[in-house]
Amino acid sequence: MPATQPKVDLLIIGGGVLGAFHAYHAQQRGLRTVLLEKHTAPRGATVRNFGQVVPSGMDHRWQQFGRESLDIYGSLQEQVDLSVRQLGSIYLASDADELTLLEELRAIDARTEYASELWSPQQCRNRYPQLRANYCHGGLFYPQELSVNPRQMIHVLHRYLGQHADYDSHFQTCVCELSQMGNGDVVARTTDGRRFRAEKAIVCSGSEFQLLFPEVFRPSDLTAVRLQMLRLKPLPNIQMPGNILTGLSIRRYESFAQCPSWSAIKRRESEASFWKRWGVHILFKQEVDGSIIVGDSHEYATADRIDELQFDLRRDINDYFLEEGQKIFDLPAWDVDAAWYGIYSQTSHPSGVYTKTIENNIHIVTGIGGKGMTSSAGFAKQSLKDIYND
Repeated sequence: MPATQPKVDLLIIGGGVLGAFHAYHAQQRGLRTVLLEKHTAPRGATVRNFGQVVPSGMDHRWQQFGRESLDIYGSLQEQVDLSVRQLGSIYLASDADELTLLEELRAIDARTEYASELWSPQQCRNRYPQLRANYCHGGLFYPQELSVNPRQMIHVLHRYLGQHADYDSHFQTCVCELSQMGNGDVVARTTDGRRFRAEKAIVCSGSEFQLLFPEVFRPSDLTAVRLQMLRLKPLPNIQMPGNILTGLSIRRYESFAQCPSWSAIKRRESEASFWKRWGVHILFKQEVDGSIIVGDSHEYATADRIDELQFDLRRDINDYFLEEGQKIFDLPAWDVDAAWYGIYSQTSHPSGVYTKTIENNIHIVTGIGGKGMTSSAGFAKQSLKDIYND
């Protein structure tokens, strides 16, 4: 293989969901594109999440990207099996405050023309027979929302991208230097000595702040977020369809911050609670094999102190998932099959994503936070419009 590769239109650094959907939309634009990923396959937050595509949890701007993502996922699923299932999402209220927020968000949904249905406790139990009656005060159901298998989807998407002309990808290819030449061309140098040249480059590096442009990331407002979750052994006789979000999710997600009662309800919360300390909200998602993902928690470190995030799994957090989960669902077993953590990056910028242009033709796009699986497909389309000044 020659050390210097033929020049293309666009280089994408990073093969996670954000980078992959930039590649997808670059294909739609007819750009000759090369994607470079340092691992043999994506192994970061893209494959370590729930696989919930839930625009309902986003603020107004990001919900629009999420709603467009639903259409893109649906279109792709018609061409290749990405593991997409349209089973909807439900938020389950555990008390009167949370039910008030559901009612208020339903009114907002009506104004923004986003389909949702306010369900009685009985309707919730009809869909989820294992749901404990003393937990559920009502639910808000979103029929259009999707689930994917996060450990399958991205790999299928990459194979699909690789079938198209004018596109190439190189995995296990670590870019150690990215610079712009005097003529405007961008050159990426890899640790194995190869050089890739393009008119433009997009860096979708997730929480990798050390390899490229550490001097940019260190003083930025980027934060690394560590999430812990677990998976229960398969329960093939139990059906828990769709994305299940519970009372603590209602108290956390950005969409509910739009509700009139939000501020008063948040003031009544105990700051000393375990779930507050560790940023816990209880989610469930059942995979096709009957296993159930349960989580998650949130720990934070600034970009220049990411090494301070612990690599040990906290047993007290996993125990909390199980204890709280058993207050919500009466399952025949709660045997843990696996537990893990993932790290994503997020920004405090009002735009909700970190973008920076270096020397005109190098564009950093990262820090999408927990919105990646839900909104990357729609956001990447707009991102390319911005980069190409459409």
